[in-house]
Amino acid sequence: MQTVEVIIKNTEETISIPCGTKLLEIAKNYQHIAHYPIIGAFVNNEIADLNYCIYTPLTIQFFDLSDKNAGYRTYIHSLAFMLYKAVRDIYPQAQLDIINSLTNGYYCTITGVDDNQIDIAANVRKRMIELVEEDLPFTSTLTPMSKALEIISATGNKETENLMSSLGQLYTSIQHIGDTPHKINCQLVPSTSYLKLWDFRIFSEGYLLQFPNFYNPSLLSLYKETPRMFKIFKEHHDWRKLLHVSFVNDLNKAVREGKANHVIHVAEALHEKKFATIADAIYQRKDKVRIVLIAGPSSSGKTTSCRRLGVQLSVLGYDVHQLSLDDYFIDREKTPRQPNGDYDFEAFEALNIDLLNEHLVRMAKGEEVQTPTYNFIQGKSEFLGKTMKLTKDSILIMEGIHALNPKLTEQVPDEYKFKVAISPFTQISIDNQNLIHTSDNRLIRRIVRDFNFRGYSAYATLKRWDSVRDGERNHIFPYQENADIFFNSALLYELGVLKVYAEPLLERVPQDTPEYAEAKRLSKFLALFEPINEKNIPPTSIMREFLGNSSFEY
Repeated sequence: MQTVEVIIKNTEETISIPCGTKLLEIAKNYQHIAHYPIIGAFVNNEIADLNYCIYTPLTIQFFDLSDKNAGYRTYIHSLAFMLYKAVRDIYPQAQLDIINSLTNGYYCTITGVDDNQIDIAANVRKRMIELVEEDLPFTSTLTPMSKALEIISATGNKETENLMSSLGQLYTSIQHIGDTPHKINCQLVPSTSYLKLWDFRIFSEGYLLQFPNFYNPSLLSLYKETPRMFKIFKEHHDWRKLLHVSFVNDLNKAVREGKANHVIHVAEALHEKKFATIADAIYQRKDKVRIVLIAGPSSSGKTTSCRRLGVQLSVLGYDVHQLSLDDYFIDREKTPRQPNGDYDFEAFEALNIDLLNEHLVRMAKGEEVQTPTYNFIQGKSEFLGKTMKLTKDSILIMEGIHALNPKLTEQVPDEYKFKVAISPFTQISIDNQNLIHTSDNRLIRRIVRDFNFRGYSAYATLKRWDSVRDGERNHIFPYQENADIFFNSALLYELGVLKVYAEPLLERVPQDTPEYAEAKRLSKFLALFEPINEKNIPPTSIMREFLGNSSFEY
């Protein structure tokens, strides 16, 4: 029997196996090194499901649900497919739409069913439990496109069929649970018995598919109401309906028909209208509000949003001032450190909170203060004679990672503050069951911006991304519901524009690095989009923060 040598990266050992062996068979011998059941692997630093067969020498690194990228993504996509099958089994004529992701799962709707909402939730949940017990395998088959289109057409998933037919590919993969086909843009777990931790319940006008806890996958994510975030998701669905661009294929069709500029103009006008709405909401509280606090995760467009909101406030007669939280860093040698010894500049304790609150309280009372300037070269706060004073017509805008944390401005009375949460809640989906995650949108923005303005490669950005996201989860997301208003900084057209810049950067990520898998995944995702020329994007657009040629100074 012919054998082949492979390297198991988890243990740094080389083993010899028969040609054609599945990863699933090898994984059984390494389950003892994992915290949870092994659900996938990186093969030569590319993600693969456990049905992958080995014929040549290669490297293998197994992962489980504790892997916050590939592991978690594999689990939730498999769970969504199991939900899809459960709905099809119970209600063959029903339409399942996964609308958006929330902090603890997917919000979805089920239409075309006569049963009431309580019965639908109970019946689907019962069928999902049965599917776990039946231990049905997930399979993926490379299929000629013509045959794949016939299969998907028979399911009634028109948006999926339209996108597939527009890609110009000869072959594509079709996934199955038993005899139920689907098109999932992700690797899947080996079988339904791996999906033991989840819940399915009524949520608002639809349902919530709850996931395992991101930080502790042995527990179910807590059920938590997020009314303000949910409201902004409903708003962005209204926006995309207004433009008739709900799915990737809708955007691609607009580009092919020469309508990309119209999409750009309307999307930018919607943004401008929203900035005006926020400014009006602040003006309605003009007798009290003196400080506008803006927070959002990385690459959400906070800086441009501050400038554009400032313009709208100026139109209303405000004398607008802006204050940078970066100038309130404590001296570098006093900065908290991460477990690896690096300075933790995102820690709350890295800021001089007492000095900031003193200045904010005094300015809210109309007093003049001397504000610091942080010397990033020397790592020290300096007072260079810069002063700030708010008059009765003044308003202060301050943005930063901790801006919505009540402790940041705890000495400032709440009536003096207006809080804005910003994030690009991606407005289009791949199809009815495959979402575009906000974190992917932000990561692609950051890759382009880091290269254009900081000289960082895509590899360097990808390498730091997990750390960035940990900071967001600790310091931003827990406080988003404190906001008076949410602003969705996503633009319907942006992934078609970012594609042009991001694809060549992703191609340069070395294959011998762990980041290669994420680069390949993002490249495959961006391949779904038609390219869009940036020339008609206005100089005030949030996109200019990432592409360049903004009319604002940063």
